[in-house]
Amino acid sequence: MRALVENIFLLWGWKRYALAALAGAFSVLALPPIGAFPVLFVTFPILLWLVDSCSIAGNRGGIRAMRPAFAIGWWFGFGYFLAGLHWIGAAFLVESKTEWMMPFAILVLPCALALFTGFGTVVARLLWSSSPWRVLALSFGLGLAEVLRGHILTGFPWNSFGYAFTIGEMQMQIANLTGLYGLTILTIFCAASPALLFDPAEQGFSRRAPVMIALALIAVQFGYGYQRLERARVEFTDNVRLRLVQPNLTQEERIDVKNREAIVERLISLSGEPVGNPEDPNQKQPTHIIWPESALPFLVTSMPQVLSRIETLLQPGQILIAGLSRAEDAGAGSKQKNIFNSIYVFGDDAKVINRYDKVHLVPFGEYLPFESAFTSLGIRLLGSLPGYSFGAKRQIIGLPNAPPFLPLICYEIIFPGQITEDGDRAAWLVNLSDDSWFGRSLGPYQHFHQARVRAVEEGLPVVRVTTTGISAVIDAYGRVVKKLPLGVQNVLDSGLPKPVARPPYSQDPVKATFYFLAVFGILTVLTRRRQSR
Repeated sequence: MRALVENIFLLWGWKRYALAALAGAFSVLALPPIGAFPVLFVTFPILLWLVDSCSIAGNRGGIRAMRPAFAIGWWFGFGYFLAGLHWIGAAFLVESKTEWMMPFAILVLPCALALFTGFGTVVARLLWSSSPWRVLALSFGLGLAEVLRGHILTGFPWNSFGYAFTIGEMQMQIANLTGLYGLTILTIFCAASPALLFDPAEQGFSRRAPVMIALALIAVQFGYGYQRLERARVEFTDNVRLRLVQPNLTQEERIDVKNREAIVERLISLSGEPVGNPEDPNQKQPTHIIWPESALPFLVTSMPQVLSRIETLLQPGQILIAGLSRAEDAGAGSKQKNIFNSIYVFGDDAKVINRYDKVHLVPFGEYLPFESAFTSLGIRLLGSLPGYSFGAKRQIIGLPNAPPFLPLICYEIIFPGQITEDGDRAAWLVNLSDDSWFGRSLGPYQHFHQARVRAVEEGLPVVRVTTTGISAVIDAYGRVVKKLPLGVQNVLDSGLPKPVARPPYSQDPVKATFYFLAVFGILTVLTRRRQSR
C-alpha cells in the first residue's frame, strides 16, 4: 500500500489531474441512488495524498505554490460534478431548439462548480502542515468552499459531500444537530483520515489519533441515530387525509398543445379515483388533494373551463393544492405580463383560498441572468413559457381543516437553513416539483434524498409531489411513510405525520454552521503552530 501511495506522490502533469478527476467521479457512487458511502474512504485519501504531493512540489511559496493545489481541487471537483450532474443534459433534448446547448451545459456547470473545490484545496494548502492533523485543513478548506457554493450567486448546494453520510436512516439523524454543512465538514474529516495510516513521516499514536477520532465520530453518528429512532413514534394529524397525484407525464407530452385536454382529464381522473376500501377506517376519502409543480403546462386563464372541472371534482370540504403558472400585468401602460411559478390552494367551490409565488428561481431554467448578454449568444430558457418573475417572499400558507404548511417549489427544498423563516413555524413542508425534465436519471433520486434530509434538519414532515416521481410522504425523521416510484402513474393516499420539537440546527442554522467552521479552523491553526515549533 505504501508503494501505491509513493506512486501517487510521484505523479506529474496530466496523470496527477486525471487521478484527481477519477477520484472525484467515483465519489458520486456514495450518493443516491447507489449510496455506497464507503467509497469516500478511498477517494478522499487520494485527494489528501495529491494535495500532499502538490504542497511538496510547490514548497517555494507565493502564488506558484497555490497553482498545483487549485488544479488538484478543480479536477477533483470537475470529476465529481460531471459524474453527479451529467443528467441535466436530458432537459436540453426535450426541445430541438435547445439540443445544441446540451454539451455546453453538461461541461460548463461542472467547470464552474469545480472552482469552489479548487478554492477549498487552496485554503487547505495555506493551512497545510506535515503532521497528521493536516486532515483538519482539508476538512476546513473544502467545508468552507461548500458553504460558499450553497450561497454565492443564489447558491447551488446540490450533492454537497455531506449527503454521502446521510444514506441510511440512522446516519441522517445527526443532521438535526449539525445541518448539512456541519455534516459535510465531518464527512471530509472522517473519509480522508485513513490516508494518515500510510503516512511515512509519522509513527505510533500521532499517526493513528485522527483515524481513531474519525471512527469515534462515526460511532457517535450511528449511535445517536439509533437512539433517536428507537424513541421515535410517528403520530398522524387527526382528520387529515392526503391524496398525492402523480400523473407521470413526460415533458414531451406536456409541451404539446394538442395534449392539454388529455392532461386535464388525467389529473381530474386520478384525483377522483375511489379509495380502495371505503369501509376501512385507514382508507378514508381524501380531505386534501395535491398536484405537482406546473401540473397544467399552460396558464389556467387560457382554459377557464378547467376551474369548472375542479369545482365538479372537489367534494364538500375538500381542498386542492396545485402547482400552476399565473400571469399578472407588469405595470401601468405595459403590455407585458409577469409570469409566476405558483402554488394555489382551491376551496371546494374552485375559488382561490391562498397562493404562493416561487421565491428562489432556477438560473437558466426559470430566469436568464444577464439576459441581454446571453440572448445575444443564442442562449435561451428551456420550456415554452417566458422567464418567471420572482415571488415577493417565502410565506406559511394556512389551510382549512389542516395545519399550516410551508410551500417549496422544486429545488427550493435543497437549501439547508434557508427554507423556514423566523417566527411562526409551519407544521409540514409541501414540496411540489416537476422532475420530468430529467427522465429516469440520477436527478430525481438525488432530489428526493435531499428532501428527506431537510425533514430531519427541520423536524417537519415533507409531502413531496412530482410529475413523474418520486412522490412521497416523509415523516419528521426523514423516514418514508409511503412513496410512488419513478415513472409510475398513480395516486398515493396517506395521513399527515405530525412535526417534532424544533431541532437544535433549525433554531439557528447560521450559528451552527459558523461553529463547525470556527472549531475546525481554530484546530487547524493550533495544530499547525504546534507542529512548526
